[in-house]
Amino acid sequence: MSDTTTTAAVRRVANVIIPVRDQDRALEFYCGTLGLEKRADQPFGGGYRWIEVAPEGAETPIALCPPPEGTEAGGRDTGIALSTADIDGCHARLKAAGADVDAEVSRMGGPVPPMFWFRDPEGNTLMVVEDA
Repeated sequence: MSDTTTTAAVRRVANVIIPVRDQDRALEFYCGTLGLEKRADQPFGGGYRWIEVAPEGAETPIALCPPPEGTEAGGRDTGIALSTADIDGCHARLKAAGADVDAEVSRMGGPVPPMFWFRDPEGNTLMVVEDA
């Protein structure tokens, strides 16, 4: 294998992106309600704004960005799964904060960890799973 192949290999997930219409409202939800930390909030070309949030100590942040031109934001199943050591406590905290969470924690048994889904203010769905 050549050095070019080695250095050109994908090394990590840089970030995941959730397109949002209202970045201020999204930032308040992800930091205030969900408890993530703000990592970046910078203007970039054409009057846009790059915002990154993440759980404390996490390597991969979530970017809350405007949708690409000609597309709508919101109502997406993001495929993002966040983890917690206390699924019931996390579910109760988000529910008490007024977040749109599933009515109950899902417990499928076997190798599938306890989990629940929640929706951000724009209807984007994320999952929370309990650490093994």
